Amino acid sequence: MAEIKIEKKKPIWPWIVAALIIGALLYYVFVKDHDASSESTMEIENSTSAQ
Repeated sequence: MAEIKIEKKKPIWPWIVAALIIGALLYYVFVKDHDASSESTMEIENSTSAQ
């Protein structure tokens, strides 16, 4: 009689966690950085127009 090797399924949750971390990093780089530069631009525009 032949042996049948059964492989256990690999868990998917590490991939889900990795995707969430990468998504959070991309959000931080593209959205938060854009907001900070917009605020500093607004301050410069407001200070120059007030003079």
